[in-house]
Amino acid sequence: MSGVRRFVVIMLFDGVDLLDVTGPPEVFALLRRETGGESGYEVVLAAETMEPVTTAAGVRVLPDLTFAEVSGRAIDTLLVPGSVEVDEERRVHALADPGVVDRVRTLAARSRRVASVCVGAHLLAAAGLLDGRRATTHWSTAGQLAAEHPSVEVDADPIFIRDGGVWTGAGITACLDLSLALVAEDFGEAVALRVARQLVMYLKRPGGQSQFSVPVEPVSTTRRMAELRHFVAEHLTGPLTVADLARHAHVSERQLARVFKTELGMTPAAYLEAARVEAARNRLETTDDTLDRVATACGFGTTDTLIRAFRRKLDTTPTEYRTRFRRSG
Repeated sequence: MSGVRRFVVIMLFDGVDLLDVTGPPEVFALLRRETGGESGYEVVLAAETMEPVTTAAGVRVLPDLTFAEVSGRAIDTLLVPGSVEVDEERRVHALADPGVVDRVRTLAARSRRVASVCVGAHLLAAAGLLDGRRATTHWSTAGQLAAEHPSVEVDADPIFIRDGGVWTGAGITACLDLSLALVAEDFGEAVALRVARQLVMYLKRPGGQSQFSVPVEPVSTTRRMAELRHFVAEHLTGPLTVADLARHAHVSERQLARVFKTELGMTPAAYLEAARVEAARNRLETTDDTLDRVATACGFGTTDTLIRAFRRKLDTTPTEYRTRFRRSG
């Protein structure tokens, strides 16, 4: 893996969504840090000219190269962000400027892999890159994508989809999940999980210095699971049960168990305990809270329950864990 530099081109054009452009480079930059600079990506922002590009947020971004300049190089990954307009009735419409579509088509032909972020899928579809493929996009424009491009199998539920050498991502923040998936494909799951920890993504703690490692969960592949995991994180203090999760998801407990088994490879009860242990680890490392307070704050109820969970998951006690891994400051 030493010395690997994959050439990544992120397209810029007026009205582009800012986070679509800035999210992936953050992930790729953390990869370089995690590997000590030994591997990673050469990321450039490319536009029609070298003039500043005004994003949908009003922030102006300077390109690194022009489309003509990058078209002379072999591109490892072409990242295509998107842009939208909102009509008088506040309906969202994805845009696909013909000039940008032409550039997508040209650059994709020189790319090993193409990925769209959010409504960038509409540009890929307009360029013919999604014909006969399964794809996703932001939920608000999924109907538009299906109507305008009937040859595309649109699935509005997944956070991202890979179909051959073409990847499509859903909502704007899903660009981080998509980027992590690209890192995992290129450099391995272990490295991608370390990057996820640095991003402090859901239940991904920074650092990961502890040898008593609770496995970091894989990236959620559906919005339903991502939402459930956020719900768990927000309600750990209370007496959250599997029945509560099922009611929140509007499914039976049996169906909930199937979803967790398929998505995360564990039962809902095991996931709840793992989430509580992870939260407790963070408090033990970063606060002086008593064990009683940690147990209450993380939903264990009693210190005995907290201790038993630590022995099951980490083969140690909360006190031993704090002694070894308490972080000063």
